[in-house]
Amino acid sequence: MISGPDLDAHRTELTGYCYRMLGSAFDAEDAVQETMLRAWRAADRFDERRATLRTWLYSIATNVCLDALRAAGRRALAVDLAPAGTPGGGFGAPLPETAFVSPVPDARVLPADPADLAVRRETIRLAFVAALQVLPPKQRAVLILRDVLAWSAAEVAALLDASVPSVNSALQRARAALPSVPAQRQPDLDQDLLDRYVHAFTNHDVDTLVSLLHRDATMSMPPFSWWLSGRDAIEATLRASDACRGDVLIQVRANGGPAFGQYRDGSPFALLLLTGGPLITSSVAHLGRADLFPLFDLPLSLVHAG
Repeated sequence: MISGPDLDAHRTELTGYCYRMLGSAFDAEDAVQETMLRAWRAADRFDERRATLRTWLYSIATNVCLDALRAAGRRALAVDLAPAGTPGGGFGAPLPETAFVSPVPDARVLPADPADLAVRRETIRLAFVAALQVLPPKQRAVLILRDVLAWSAAEVAALLDASVPSVNSALQRARAALPSVPAQRQPDLDQDLLDRYVHAFTNHDVDTLVSLLHRDATMSMPPFSWWLSGRDAIEATLRASDACRGDVLIQVRANGGPAFGQYRDGSPFALLLLTGGPLITSSVAHLGRADLFPLFDLPLSLVHAG
């Protein structure tokens, strides 16, 4: 008999799988909830002689994701949607939230086992998840199951009700279309740099901020497709406005790296993700996404009565 705890034991890894498939933390959680509901309703038909509970749940989750993707457009990063902008140029009209890969808290998708953590962390980076969205849905599932989760071709074939040759063919096409799946943890931004970044950001110390950027760094601000390429362009934009002076940054973890809840006048303003190592190579500020803050256990207000 399947119990609630039996199902919940697989929730984190299923959420990670669905997030890579769908590119949205909220869509992933909805997909896992639907997976659990379908599994609960069909519990009397589960036969452990034919498949483990884990395999059965992944089969259900895959079908849920494939169903969702039939009606969804491709999520991407700003750098994939438009040419680089210019300092002082207009942002243009905002795009719907569904146009962008959205961030996810590490705690909701990464395993506790250190042996699995390194590769899994790299495969929830925004850039890699965005690259996955280019693949047709079934190729996407095959690549995640084979190269990220290390399933055998036979296991994937059974899950997808396909032949082993067709799974191997799909995997070859997916690998040809994507950069290699990261094999190990890449250098990350160290805490000293992050502390300096926070101090410089909230004090609008442009010289220090620029010193922390790689020369080829990018900066983007969904829901706008506008983005900047290169340290010089970012510096020019930072010097043109001190709007962030006095904002408060609270550090969290998102997509395998450091992130910050950014507050202005005590209210959520953006969720900011940084990548790089040893210098910052990318900053992505998801503007106006107060809905993301509870996912990261961030308060919706820094203003306290009394």
